[in-house]
Amino acid sequence: MRPLVAVVTTVAGRHEHLINQRIGLRNGDRRPDHHVVVAMGDRSVRPLLAAEPACTVVELHRGHPLPLAAARNLGAEVAQGMGARTLIFLDVDCVPSRGLVGRYARVAAAAEYRNGLLCGQVRYVPSGTRFDGDEETLASVSPPHHARPLLDGDRVLATTAYELFWSLSFALTSQAWASVGGFCESYVGYGGEDTDFAECARQAAVDMFWVGGADAYHQYHPVSDPPTEHLDEILLNARTFVGRWGWWPMQGWLSAFESAGLINFDPQTQCWARTSPHPLRDS
Repeated sequence: MRPLVAVVTTVAGRHEHLINQRIGLRNGDRRPDHHVVVAMGDRSVRPLLAAEPACTVVELHRGHPLPLAAARNLGAEVAQGMGARTLIFLDVDCVPSRGLVGRYARVAAAAEYRNGLLCGQVRYVPSGTRFDGDEETLASVSPPHHARPLLDGDRVLATTAYELFWSLSFALTSQAWASVGGFCESYVGYGGEDTDFAECARQAAVDMFWVGGADAYHQYHPVSDPPTEHLDEILLNARTFVGRWGWWPMQGWLSAFESAGLINFDPQTQCWARTSPHPLRDS
């Protein structure tokens, strides 16, 4: 009997993206045995997915609107409680390719990857492109991320670049999940929790692999660069991270905040701190 496979998705809003993800999962060469959707303070998700097959919605209500680490841990707990032994984490913005679930499942089942952290390619859908159920439409216009390798569908490539891990699309067995220990819930909201997860994997000797043939399509949504609306939680999470690992994550964002005059580095406290009111919250 093949191991049961679950997809775990966290969501707060982005309902159209979630519906498109469900279409992608239904169109896949292999459908997941379970799809666990963790609604973070969003009570409209459960009725939205009420008629979806093999889909379980659980709600998480915390003080912060985006308790991402806790939500992913809850999703994994629920999925494993239903018997899943392969966990696929897919961001709500991502439409899976037809081969994503089956490819992750096959690689995770291979002896040499059962204790591995498996990362598929994420392609970026440009603004104005709508998903109509046709993957070819997305594939023709969506470039891959330039900083990750583009692999043929039958290739798996070992990497030690754990700092390039991201939580948009990845998979691992329940054995590897236990080795990593899940996501650290000291991170509140946006930023840092996925880099911490990768460092935990490195420390636990869970090898990281790029997986060809497990492509996902990241649907467009407006973003700010740097994400000034998340400045406070990024600073808080960055301090949490440096306290755990001894180096600063999210250095590109921190440098951009510094260039914008929003933060500076205090040599006495050895910490980044705000220098001006938050541009969105305090104006």
